[in-house]
Amino acid sequence: MSPHPDSTVVDRQSGSPLSAAADNAAAMLVGAVKRYGSGQTASRRNGRLSPVALAVLSGVLVVMTLVGAPAARADGIGSDADVHVAQSLGGRELTVTIRRVGPVLGPLHVDVVTHRGDAPGILQLTASAPGATTSSGQVKLGTPGMYSATLNVDRAGPWELIVDDGHTAARIPFLVPAQVIPPWKKASDYGFFTAGALLIVSLAAALRARRSWVALVPAAGMIVALTVAVTGAMLSVYSSPPPQPGQDLDPTLENIRDPYARVAANSLNPVNYSRPPVNMTVSAGQSTLRLNLTDSSTGRPADDLLIHHGALIHLIVVSPAGTMSHVHPVRVAPGRYEAKFETTERGTYAMTAEIARRGGGVQLLRGSVDGQSPAGPPIAAPPSQGEITATIAPAGSPSTIRARFGDTPDLQPWLGMVGHMMVVGPLPEGPDVGAHALKAPIWSHAHAMVPPAPGAAGGQPDESVARYGPEIDFTYSFALPGRYKVWVQTERDYTILTAPTEVEVREP
Repeated sequence: MSPHPDSTVVDRQSGSPLSAAADNAAAMLVGAVKRYGSGQTASRRNGRLSPVALAVLSGVLVVMTLVGAPAARADGIGSDADVHVAQSLGGRELTVTIRRVGPVLGPLHVDVVTHRGDAPGILQLTASAPGATTSSGQVKLGTPGMYSATLNVDRAGPWELIVDDGHTAARIPFLVPAQVIPPWKKASDYGFFTAGALLIVSLAAALRARRSWVALVPAAGMIVALTVAVTGAMLSVYSSPPPQPGQDLDPTLENIRDPYARVAANSLNPVNYSRPPVNMTVSAGQSTLRLNLTDSSTGRPADDLLIHHGALIHLIVVSPAGTMSHVHPVRVAPGRYEAKFETTERGTYAMTAEIARRGGGVQLLRGSVDGQSPAGPPIAAPPSQGEITATIAPAGSPSTIRARFGDTPDLQPWLGMVGHMMVVGPLPEGPDVGAHALKAPIWSHAHAMVPPAPGAAGGQPDESVARYGPEIDFTYSFALPGRYKVWVQTERDYTILTAPTEVEVREP
């Protein structure tokens, strides 16, 4: 586990203050014991420990305790950030924020952000875990903005936040961390405690015993205890954290409470945490897209998606007319996701799902559904909500795309980013853009990051912060020549804004 940035714990080979202090303290203790047992002082003849020796022993304990103090900064394992996840639930585009809780248990604060176009209504929120007490609350949605509720969690472990609009229940996994004490910390604490107790015994024996060797027995034990304590403190510099529940391995109540047990087991049987890719099938019901994710090796439901750029799934859909939709299907069961989506055009709806799987990394999955609407006149593209200017370089060289949304710097971060850019191509000319997009070799999703704020301390700004833009810049290298469709999205006044364009990339 890495030392705290403010501590002075550094490598022994580079002149470690911790190591030097430990070595000096140990040398002082050994010297004091030698002088005590040498029989060269008047105190030896009187069967008493000299005041100098008493002071040295007491000072050594103080020094060793201070040496071990920085290690106490490395506390238990747990999530140290809020959980932000986008949910396309029942026609609403919501952002659900689960505020950090634990390892000291307390209220669970949940914020729900609605956007312009979302219908008002009531959402039922429930925090649930196997064997734990269920806690429920409500948020009443109205005008676009943030709405809050407070629930309770009564133990550490894996939990689910169920967000129910009366028709669909989205199940969002999250973790409540436990207070975990690393083994080296236990060894250090117990060692210092034992050394302190033995110091008292040594002092009492030195002051009362008639024979000097009686005091050496607890003094020797104190040396052993201090050795264990200092060793434990020094191991903290070199010890790696255990596999992280929720990141490296599937979270359970057991591995959250004691993640170091897995380390001991893996020392005998090393474990490979990598996992195979995910397969995806897509079906369209009445106003609903259904995604089924399965493990490509076992065929079982893939229920180990990580929150990636503020969502479990980023689903990009290109319609037959070339309109782009960016939705975030909700998890309704292990490996099953749904999103409300109207196929109002006749032709192919091409889509990609960007996911991050535990042990499998980021994956881009493709699929399509057919729109069965009656044939009609071409559907006009929605008006652009921004202006895009592009300086396009030949294929393989960096190009610059700049999107401008209005004139005021009041854009809000959406999905943790100031802007999102989707790129699909190269595309041939033709009426069914979705069919061509399905075969396009390139689907990309780029981001404009939130600029760092001076003095900001940890965590990403939520959607209540409106101070970015109005221009958003992207640098992107088009891999192949040809015609591309490009869309840029951002947020202002809780409204998702989209600006489309087309670019032509020439041969290098």
